[in-house]
Amino acid sequence: MSQAAQQQKPQAAPQQQKAKPKKLKMRIELYDVSGAAAKLKNRKCPRCGSVMAHHAAGVVRWVCGSCSFTDYAAK
Repeated sequence: MSQAAQQQKPQAAPQQQKAKPKKLKMRIELYDVSGAAAKLKNRKCPRCGSVMAHHAAGVVRWVCGSCSFTDYAAK
């Protein structure tokens, strides 16, 4: 093909991937409720006091979403 023919072809726009919806947790799923007492399932951050997330895939770790503190599990 000549260069003129290649320039006239419309270029396809890159396809964007659809973002999958974020799974929302109910607050009741974060606590163990027994009778009148409720205990938090996850740990609290030692730096800022927020609730930390537990990640088991790959390297097991606890991560704080507020201050980015990461605590790796001992092997």
